Order: sequence, then structure tokens, then C-alpha cells
Amino acid sequence: MTTARERLTEAMAALLWERGYAATSPNEVLARAGVGQGSMYHHFAGKHELAVEAFRSAIEALLVESRTLQGEGSPVDRIEAYLSRPRPGTKGCPVGRMTQDPQVVADPELLGLVEGAFDTVAERWAGAIADAIAAGELPAALVPADLALTLSAVVQGGYVLARAHGSQEPMDAAVRGIVALIEAARAAAAAPTHPGVPQPRTTPPIEESS
Repeated sequence: MTTARERLTEAMAALLWERGYAATSPNEVLARAGVGQGSMYHHFAGKHELAVEAFRSAIEALLVESRTLQGEGSPVDRIEAYLSRPRPGTKGCPVGRMTQDPQVVADPELLGLVEGAFDTVAERWAGAIADAIAAGELPAALVPADLALTLSAVVQGGYVLARAHGSQEPMDAAVRGIVALIEAARAAAAAPTHPGVPQPRTTPPIEESS
């Protein structure tokens, strides 16, 4: 059975995802959680403190999912598995959407939580990419930190396009496209160093006639 504190945190997290911080009122949180006003202020000093805890809860879920990048097996397979995990594009990213909320952007504590979450995920992307380069699965010319930010941008951009079109397809198409590019890079890394150049033919020595 969940506690009143947990219900408040879950309600705030859901409302932040649906409406954002600025558009969520304490009364709406209380109604969603099914608790009285006294219960809220028993556990939290106010809306801001509750939002901080709800942010941390949403961020922890994001970070748990990104541990796929640190698993066992082929690094490129890990990268593609994380890219291909189900994402409700039209709902938006519960963490990324916070950057569109003016009150969050103006709040150093809340914005710092969002920034830290994206930094951690980018570090995990970069680690998996570096592993893939070391394993010969991706070309050595790639810069892990740069590609990590590119992958993050593709995912977040997929959310934006899906919401703009009211359809999941733009998110799915963005993922398919970046996975195809990664597969092309993997194929390039596995190709011969000088493809298309004929290899020298070995012929037996010519025996001199006596």
C-alpha cells in the first residue's frame, strides 16, 4: 500500500508530464493523489519541494532505463537496444519536457536536476560508443562525446516531432533512421582498410630450366 507521500509524489510527477510545472496547482496535486491539504504540508514545505522530489523520481526512471548502455555484450547492440526501447512520442519525454517550462528554466534547482540527468545519459552514451570503437564495431574517427549528443538530440527531436504531428510515427522514423546510420557505420568499420583495391596475387616461383 502506498503512503500519502508516495501518492503525492506520483501525482505531481504525472501532472508535470501532462501539464508542466507552471500549469500545475497544489489543489490539482491533492485531487490527483486523493489526500487532504494537511497531508501535503505535513510531508512537503510546498509545491516547489514536492516538484523537486517528483523530478528526482522521473529522472531516476530515465537513468534506470539508460543502464542498458552499460550492459554486457556488443556495444553497438546495446546502443541500438536503448534507441529502440518503446517511447510514447506524443506524450513527450517526462524529463525533456521540463526544459519547455519557463518556471523550470528560471529555477536553478529544478533546471539543474534536468541538466544533470541529460549529462549522465550522455556520459553513458559516450561510454558505449567508446566501447564500440575499441571493439572495432564503429570507426575510430568518431568522437564519442559528439555522437552521444547527436543521439540524445535525435531522441528528444523525435518527441518534439511526434507531439507536433500528434502521431507516434515521427518518433519511430527518427529511431529507424539513426539505427540505419549506426549500422552503416558498423559496416564501414568492419570493411577492409582499402576496399576495392585489388590485393597482390601470390604466384609460385618460376623454376629455371636446366
